[in-house]
Amino acid sequence: MDLNSAQRIVEAEAARTGLGTGPNRRLRLTLFIGMPLFLPVLGIMILVPKSLMNAVLYVYEAGIVGCLLHYVWVFAKYPRYAGRPPYLTRDLAMGGGFFLPSLFFGFWPGMIAAPAWALFVGVAYAVEVTRGRNDHR
Repeated sequence: MDLNSAQRIVEAEAARTGLGTGPNRRLRLTLFIGMPLFLPVLGIMILVPKSLMNAVLYVYEAGIVGCLLHYVWVFAKYPRYAGRPPYLTRDLAMGGGFFLPSLFFGFWPGMIAAPAWALFVGVAYAVEVTRGRNDHR
């Protein structure tokens, strides 16, 4: 086993467990920070005066849009399944998790974009795998 193979195995194991490395880590942190943040946002909305409630909500909604755009940016950086680090496709599909906080606050762009994003990643993966099988015939 050469050094490159050993390093690839270590990176695959790190990507599978914990936060991973590189783009896997960035996507997981985006999800872990952005998704449960709706609870503190709800608490802040309860505590601030009514005149500021909408401002707090708009800032959080902008954060959801930013998180989804981060997922798009990582996908654009690694568009081909073969060129992605291990487990990155799974982490990209996790962007659909932003559906729940969007649903909680009634943020319809997030309610549409999050599941559409997960569906897009799945279809892109299926098309590429199917295309790869057809190329070998």
